[in-house]
Amino acid sequence: MSAVPLLAPLQNGVSPLDELASLVPSFAGRVAVTGVIIFLVTALLARGDRVHDSDPEHVPAALWSLLVTLTTMSVTIGAAAAIVGIWGQATQVAEVFEGYDFGYRSFVNLGLSILILVGAYTMTSLVRRLVDEVTEARPAVSQHQREIAYRIAQVFLYVVGVSMVLALWNVDLGGILVGAGFLGIVVGMAARQTLGALLAGFVLMFSRPFEIGDWVEVGDHEGIVTDITIVNTRIQTFDGEYVMVPNDVVSSESLVNRSRKGRLRIEVDVGADYDADPKRAADVALEAVERLDEPLGVPTPQVVLKRFADSAVVLGVRVWIDRPSARRKWRTQTAVISAIKEEFESEGIKIPYPQRELMSRPEENGFVLSGDGRGAAPREPNPSTASTDGGDGREENDAADGDSSDGEGS
Repeated sequence: MSAVPLLAPLQNGVSPLDELASLVPSFAGRVAVTGVIIFLVTALLARGDRVHDSDPEHVPAALWSLLVTLTTMSVTIGAAAAIVGIWGQATQVAEVFEGYDFGYRSFVNLGLSILILVGAYTMTSLVRRLVDEVTEARPAVSQHQREIAYRIAQVFLYVVGVSMVLALWNVDLGGILVGAGFLGIVVGMAARQTLGALLAGFVLMFSRPFEIGDWVEVGDHEGIVTDITIVNTRIQTFDGEYVMVPNDVVSSESLVNRSRKGRLRIEVDVGADYDADPKRAADVALEAVERLDEPLGVPTPQVVLKRFADSAVVLGVRVWIDRPSARRKWRTQTAVISAIKEEFESEGIKIPYPQRELMSRPEENGFVLSGDGRGAAPREPNPSTASTDGGDGREENDAADGDSSDGEGS
């Protein structure tokens, strides 16, 4: 038998599928019917996930998904055959198969290949359902890990489906694997950073340093984790910007998870004047924050003496909040600062401005400016102006000046 019976021509030269063409003789009618068939099949495939997710009574979920998968595959193949028959091309398709030495076995292989590929596509919904049912019983499994498990199972299904199709057509898988190995080496050398991000994504999946919704600080970026993929992590900063951080950068940079335990510590520094009693200032600050509603009662607020500053003794006021977010952090910090300031003012405890004390002291044997006679050594007499009797020339000059003055006066 050279072709499948539905495509093989009858004794009158007409295939059984070609009989459909007589039902729609006009060209416009055939175009309309073809469009309707394509639309219905597309709508069926688009709603396949919803049909899979439905829970009919008295039917197990796995059996229902299998029935939906088989139905989808059958409808797809039937729609393709109907389109071929409406256009009266069944005989021509059979001749094409015969011209390329495509016999009955080749047509069966083609049909099986389509079934396998469509089945692999529709089975992904069943896999998602199974992954959700298995992981829902384990609260330790995060949503990110569920997504990764589903994607791995999806890739596995596609790889198995393609391998089965290639095996049906007697394709040498060994040669393909060798070529894929060389291609993998080339791609690995050309995309080392991307592969590094992929490997880092799997490491993050198993180590779980953070999850979606956590407040993290990665290098210079700080914000709420909104999405985690195998390649990168998306963080929404408190300015409303979205930052895509590659997973290899996340694994290599220092990481701070500020909401790992579901709460965040907020610390506010306040200075108390040196004239005030630091113990009393700490007690006043603690009483001020304990009356607030924003901080948690457990752990209780704390006030510690941190250091001696230039103008004050610095107190560290520590409070905790749950369900940390940027809005809750700033609201709590504002309430803490306002309460401490009001309480310090009412108790007469001064929060000093930065000060610098200037003092003067008398100079003793210090630096001498040029022209200052203090500490200057006596000058040596000039031999050219010295008198013959060894006296100072200045005396003769002074005497001469005196004589001259007298002469003028007389």
